[in-house]
Amino acid sequence: MSDTLTLDVIGRRVEVNGQHATVRFSGTVPPTSGLWLGVEWDNPERGKHDGSHEGTVYFTCRHPTGGSFIRPSKVNFGVDFLTALKKRYVLEDGLEEVSKEKIITIGNKPVETIGFDSIVKQQSQLSKLQEISLRNCAVNSAGEKGGIAEICPNIRKVDLSRNLLSSWDEVIHIADQLKQLDVLNLSENKLQFPSSSPTLMGTFSALKVLVLNRTGITWAEVLLCAREWPVLEELYLESDNIFISERPTDVLQMVKLLDLSGNQLIDENQLFLIAYLPRLEQLILSDTGISSIHFPDAGIGCKTSMFPSLQYLVVNDNQISQWSFINELDKLQKLHSLSCLRNPLTEGNKGAQTIRQLIIAKIGQLKTLNKCEIFPEERRGAELDYRKAFGNEWKKAGGHQNPDENRPNEEFLAAHPRYQFLCLKYGAPEDGELKTQQPFMLKNQLLKLNIKYPNQLDQKVIEKQLPDSMTIQKVKGLLSRLLKVPVSELLLSYESPRMPGREIELENNQQSLQFYSVENGDYLLVRW
Repeated sequence: MSDTLTLDVIGRRVEVNGQHATVRFSGTVPPTSGLWLGVEWDNPERGKHDGSHEGTVYFTCRHPTGGSFIRPSKVNFGVDFLTALKKRYVLEDGLEEVSKEKIITIGNKPVETIGFDSIVKQQSQLSKLQEISLRNCAVNSAGEKGGIAEICPNIRKVDLSRNLLSSWDEVIHIADQLKQLDVLNLSENKLQFPSSSPTLMGTFSALKVLVLNRTGITWAEVLLCAREWPVLEELYLESDNIFISERPTDVLQMVKLLDLSGNQLIDENQLFLIAYLPRLEQLILSDTGISSIHFPDAGIGCKTSMFPSLQYLVVNDNQISQWSFINELDKLQKLHSLSCLRNPLTEGNKGAQTIRQLIIAKIGQLKTLNKCEIFPEERRGAELDYRKAFGNEWKKAGGHQNPDENRPNEEFLAAHPRYQFLCLKYGAPEDGELKTQQPFMLKNQLLKLNIKYPNQLDQKVIEKQLPDSMTIQKVKGLLSRLLKVPVSELLLSYESPRMPGREIELENNQQSLQFYSVENGDYLLVRW
């Protein structure tokens, strides 16, 4: 663009030396001559002022250093969709054909063509595309009407993140030509969204995944545009400064995954507004600052009617510091996967393994924690340890081995809502159990174990003292040296007098005896 050319460029997205900005002003800035563009940078550290110069306000910025004046010749206004597509996806071998001549007959006249085969080949090549990425390709518009539908009608997945699209209308002009579009990524495009319902309906009739991270969309705009997304299943709204202001009633009813990460304004009251999305299975709330949750419709030991389909919850990098948050999650009907990393609760004085055991014991239906599967043996060990660890507290609160006298107070039940259930599952803790220290609270406790060999009847049972922190791999190494048997051939399990007739396999070499709740007097079974 020349320095003297004046166009209606206000609101256009531009790129200058790799940095993106929005044009807020076009005109002269005395005492200098010529045309200037006033831009507001996405990164306010890139700017110099707030849109004013020598006391005159030319435009305004959200940040006091978010603005600059730029000559139009320094600015890249971008290219249309097809130009960017051809630049990225036309094969190199197609370019070789350009220099070749070919004679064809049009009517009665022989015509010399250059690159004819190449053009046909390129068009054929583009028409077969189904998945494309035009990330950071300076795309600003759909281009010539109907051009996308003619050249590449079969595209299903499009990444248009970090481009120069300035309005939702431009997105519609692109998507309306891609009838099979089911995945669309528009992240990092600062879009102007409509204030009323779009007139062109049916554009996104096949769309199932929509990524709008860092686009600046508001919750009201989400609900307005969502009327166009009848079959949408995954919606990503990371770092959009979202404040959930109203309940979606007739929209987003097919959504299975909702990502609200990085939206620091969200709290538990806002979450209640989306708690009745009927198909919501995955909810991502990382880095929202959330610290508490309470389901008022469900008492101790009951399930909430909220989030009826929720199976997978991510609450990493938040301010969760109370176990009451974890207790509440047990009220969710279908929750089986939780990620809860880098919270004050999980970064405290207790070790990571202890925290893991407590979370497992508190959420009964959980099958995966922090992307690690919870095996039955781990759950059993965690629940037994939990039952023992808080046994004395339970007794002081009114708990008793006799069911008729077992009446722990409300304060205990609120802090340990699953404790009564664990007593039913494993039996109430006996006084003898409560006198011993809990395995996860004693470091390097020595266990007196009886080692026997079920398949080697000539081998006598021997007694060994081993640290409860000793890994299964190291136990195998010790036994390998003792028995002169390769480690790879050893299979370990154990039996406990507390559970007659049950044999627990020690199958994870990296875990400790403590992890499997092996205790004094247990029998270590060795086979090879």
